[in-house]
Amino acid sequence: MDFFHLETFLAVVQTGSFSGGAKVIHRTQPAVSQIVRKLEEEIGEPLFDRSSRDGILTDAGKLLQEYAQKMLNLRREARASLKELRQLQRGTLVIGANEFTSVYLLRVLGEFRRFCPMIKIAVQRSLASSIPDQVLDHTVELGVLSFRPENVLLQSIVVFRDQLAFVVPPNHPLAKVKSVSIRQLGAESFVAHNVVSPFRMKVLEAFKRHKTPLNIGVEMPTIEAIKRFVAAGNGVALVPEIAVEPELARGELISIPVQELKLDRKLRIVYRKGGQLSHAASAFLKVAESVSAKVKGRYLFQTEK
Repeated sequence: MDFFHLETFLAVVQTGSFSGGAKVIHRTQPAVSQIVRKLEEEIGEPLFDRSSRDGILTDAGKLLQEYAQKMLNLRREARASLKELRQLQRGTLVIGANEFTSVYLLRVLGEFRRFCPMIKIAVQRSLASSIPDQVLDHTVELGVLSFRPENVLLQSIVVFRDQLAFVVPPNHPLAKVKSVSIRQLGAESFVAHNVVSPFRMKVLEAFKRHKTPLNIGVEMPTIEAIKRFVAAGNGVALVPEIAVEPELARGELISIPVQELKLDRKLRIVYRKGGQLSHAASAFLKVAESVSAKVKGRYLFQTEK
């Protein structure tokens, strides 16, 4: 039972005759009669009362008319919805990111919303270590990471270049210096993120290499809490520079270069390699690329092979 057969059947019902139905679908009357017979054979019931010339429906015919109309309406709705998806008139894009990498998304999402206002965006907060698996199991379509995923099934695009910033409150004794060494930081009390990351390990290794203790007095669950705590004069911190740009601009925090600690961080958008991206995801990548071309500087768009 295909859609054309159902359309033919409904044309006969609506015109009240096989000849009238044939005119509607631009077929001969014998062809229409043959299609109706095939439907009757498939269903196992007569659809029309052959003793009547008015194309009166049997009970089976009336039931099929109801369902045929519903099926054709659903097909029309499906086609319209697919067209809307292609034209970015509807759809949802789910992105996995953690607290830090979400900051990168702000500018790109702002541009994307202006370009595709009908697309719903859901940024799902996740641990960075779990995002690659979430992309692979279709929990999210795109992920934002500060490390290159090892899984060969994932494609990554470098979209932002960041660095680790050593920040202090404005009234801190080091706030006026141009740079510091790791050894000068041995007496400082650090406020740290309580989530283990590759960059935290690199910082620990750097302090160990320079035979300097890293005194972590307080651990907190969010970068936002760390920023506020340090700005209030309760220690110092090493945080992603992108996460403290507003505080640095307002003078609430001061960033000081650490001579032996230059850790660049590259942010990446990752997605399933070889997978069919949704229209919304493809549009998001195009917007990210356009932002990198327009803003330049630390915004990039470099596919990693």
